[in-house]
Amino acid sequence: MTTWTRRGFLGSLSATAALLARQDGRADKPKIKITDLRCAIIGRNPVIRIVTDGGISGYGEAESSKPYLKPMVLFYKDYLLGEDPTDVERVMLKIRRLGAFKPWGSAVSAIEIALWDIAGQVAGVPVYKLLGGKIRDRVRIYNGGFRPPMPGQTPQDYAENVQKMKEAKEGFTLIKMAVGFHNPAMMGAIPDMWYDEPRKGASHPNRGLMTERGLKYVISCVEAMKKVLGDEIGLALDCGPGWALKDAVTFARACEPMHITWIEDILTGDYTPYPNAQLFRDLKQATSVPIHTGEEIYLRENFKELIEAQAVDVIGPDPEDVGGIAELKWIAEYADVHGILVAPHGIFDGVIGVAAHVHMAATLPQNYIVFEYPFGQPDWWYDIVEGLPNPIVKKGFIDVWDRPGLGVTFKVAAAKKHLSEDDRGFFD
Repeated sequence: MTTWTRRGFLGSLSATAALLARQDGRADKPKIKITDLRCAIIGRNPVIRIVTDGGISGYGEAESSKPYLKPMVLFYKDYLLGEDPTDVERVMLKIRRLGAFKPWGSAVSAIEIALWDIAGQVAGVPVYKLLGGKIRDRVRIYNGGFRPPMPGQTPQDYAENVQKMKEAKEGFTLIKMAVGFHNPAMMGAIPDMWYDEPRKGASHPNRGLMTERGLKYVISCVEAMKKVLGDEIGLALDCGPGWALKDAVTFARACEPMHITWIEDILTGDYTPYPNAQLFRDLKQATSVPIHTGEEIYLRENFKELIEAQAVDVIGPDPEDVGGIAELKWIAEYADVHGILVAPHGIFDGVIGVAAHVHMAATLPQNYIVFEYPFGQPDWWYDIVEGLPNPIVKKGFIDVWDRPGLGVTFKVAAAKKHLSEDDRGFFD
């Protein structure tokens, strides 16, 4: 009888890996090194290119809402030069601790995604293979970004708006709508929505206690949307941050008969540099509607309290904010063992972001619900890349592809037309 020890087991894995490397002729090949880190603003998305001495480049992307991140991306250049990009974790250990909550984790996250793109190309396999392999051949997505213009802010306007989304060619099975403090137009639709004066400032500066009139108005808009969608298409609500706990409980209980898929970021969330696990747990225990948060959170350590306290039902980290796709997978697995679902955020992540989401989502555990589909903006983005399925979305799903790396590349001649003068050398 053979007795296995930890050392023996690890040794057998090393021997197997070496054998496979010799079989495919890669054992004696020299390591490649990073020779440059570049960033260009294409449209409004900061696009990252990691250049190597092996003729392979990897691409990552930050959200279209963050064109100001270019200097931060380039800050990390000296930490990357000379490193082997296929040692993804070794490289990330040099820079990961220098990121922070949204928006300041995006640069690190985009670099991580570009490293995986290179690693997959070098290995000749799709990125999902490097993350443990896929458990699904297609991934479900939801609509949080296709929002046709609205002529007004009445409940009927909201009903007509979701009817258009219901008819979208992508065949969405879940739609997320902005309500409450996440929707400034809604909050300005009627007088005295809440007990404070509207404030100007960075994203979502308002918060406070709603008036009875204001709360009833928001609920009436949700009821109108749900009446259109019925049980054919799920409805999630992006609510805040900024609600008082009392209002959040009242609102959530009003939503219970409508079977809302989740209520998102109602207390803290988008651009809030901290999660408040205790408040979320109080809300979760007061309602049967699933409570969701997490898009602003950077790194696994900052999800720890939310997950271990089982403070929410669903977490929604964004791979372009949380630290990358491997970081998000670790968080999803930790959430799974605590009975928490995962629905990654991604509205502004762009077309390279679509590829990152697909490879990542294909490998996530069975607590995965859906990811937020990023649209390319402007529309010419779809003319400057190749490798995405056509159509990308079919009946609310994206098929997982098998090309090496992320499997999405630039049509360089076409893409160069959209570079600013400062970025002319990006593809050289």
